[in-house]
Amino acid sequence: MPSKIDRLVFQAEAVLFAAGKPMSVKELTAALGLDDYRPVQRAVRTLEQTYAHRQSALEVRRVGDRYALQLQEQYVGNVQAVTPVEMAPRTLKALTLVAYHQPILQSVLVRMMGDVTYEEVQRLRGLGLVHTEPKGSTLELSTTRRFAEYFGIASTRPEEIRHFLEQKLGVPPPPLPSALAEATPEAPAPTEVPSPEGEAPVAPVPRAEGPEADAAAPDPSG
Repeated sequence: MPSKIDRLVFQAEAVLFAAGKPMSVKELTAALGLDDYRPVQRAVRTLEQTYAHRQSALEVRRVGDRYALQLQEQYVGNVQAVTPVEMAPRTLKALTLVAYHQPILQSVLVRMMGDVTYEEVQRLRGLGLVHTEPKGSTLELSTTRRFAEYFGIASTRPEEIRHFLEQKLGVPPPPLPSALAEATPEAPAPTEVPSPEGEAPVAPVPRAEGPEADAAAPDPSG
């Protein structure tokens, strides 16, 4: 029979699996119906170490101040054939921002979209549309060849993708945060990002999402 801490580790694993998105220690604590976050924090760290030493296609990854149970990067390509690409408006907005401003730091995207960025980058990575590369304490984001193929773009060059978004799809240049725009002369003139019409309905997103993410220590306050 598993010990009390082992049961908590299994419970945290089950919640992360079912959630399919990053969760903070505070959110996990609430989901498990507990009051004290500290045992949950220890359980998640134990789970993280267990996956790090286990032969598995899955891993527990820190995503900002949250944790995600996701596919390892090397196995993402194996599930793309069965991965739906329908996206909610928020996911499409994140993809448009990455496509237009790439390469863009995840920390910059967070300033543009808020904490939902971590979840959306995970989705896009799981869909094989965004590539992530560690850059200091954050990630550098760019679109993949699959992105170009899916949208029928003949090139993977950022400038060609921007041209396609503007000329073929009628997407105006989305704005960078003002401070960054001032520091980046070549940045496009800020305009509002339109809410795309005729969006495809939200579809289930694979748990294989998961970009690499900011390796910040977990914040118990959530």
